[in-house]
Amino acid sequence: MSCLIFFLVPFLVCGGVFGSGKNGKIGFDENYKVIWGGDHVVSLNQGKEIQLSMDKVSGSGFGSKMNYGSGFFHLKIKVPDRDSAGVVTAYYLTSQGERHDEVDFEFLGNREGRRYTLQTNVFADGKGNKEQRIRLWFDPSADFHDYRILWNPHQLVFYVDNIPIRVYKNKSDVGVAYPSKAMQIEATLWDGDSWATDGGKAKTNWTFAPFKAYFQGFDINGCHLQPSTTHNNNLACASDKFWWNKQQFWQLNPRQQVAYQNVKTKYMTYDYCSDKTRFPVPPLECSYN
Repeated sequence: MSCLIFFLVPFLVCGGVFGSGKNGKIGFDENYKVIWGGDHVVSLNQGKEIQLSMDKVSGSGFGSKMNYGSGFFHLKIKVPDRDSAGVVTAYYLTSQGERHDEVDFEFLGNREGRRYTLQTNVFADGKGNKEQRIRLWFDPSADFHDYRILWNPHQLVFYVDNIPIRVYKNKSDVGVAYPSKAMQIEATLWDGDSWATDGGKAKTNWTFAPFKAYFQGFDINGCHLQPSTTHNNNLACASDKFWWNKQQFWQLNPRQQVAYQNVKTKYMTYDYCSDKTRFPVPPLECSYN
């Protein structure tokens, strides 16, 4: 952990470019709605915090009222504690339809005393299988942390507390599919014990139910876009009138790059690009990311 702090503190102090929205002043109902398991959703602190719960009967989830074509998105999340094996807390962008786009944060629970795995994935035009996994350098069940997605015409960047943990560049010019459809923001809590922990060997321990995850930070910086069957319908959302599309966000700056490489070196536990059993020839995008 000390090595991580050595590399990241200069970035956090000097190189951070993202604020914290409106400091939690935006209530849940302004931008979001319950989409699943309404009786397992609790509003706290006058709508400034939402609790999702899961038991044997149901999980739960919420989603944004609008769809977006680009933006900088975030939620502050505290995941279930204690024995959370098999439990998946997910925060993601997703479009509708069979050939959908999707950008995922998935927190994979674990036995008590063992660290969470954070899995990310990218779907474009219905094709996913781009999993990466890291072991977080902190306990995500102990306190809230900010999980962020920058999506513009040049790159997708996943952040944990301003620290970039994954980059997926837009290389559609060489045949790599890139998310371009209108997407909704969603957060869900559900049972994934068929695969989530130790490849599905560690099953959900229901004696610890209900499992609870907490969410804050309901402000959204995004370009509204209506869902459409027309491919590449988001040209308006590529405009540089939106700050997240400006040139400084086309690639990581030097401090971010150092932090990103440090995470990949010290905390990444799986990368589909290195899985020669699944991909004897690495997918084309791997040489760019």
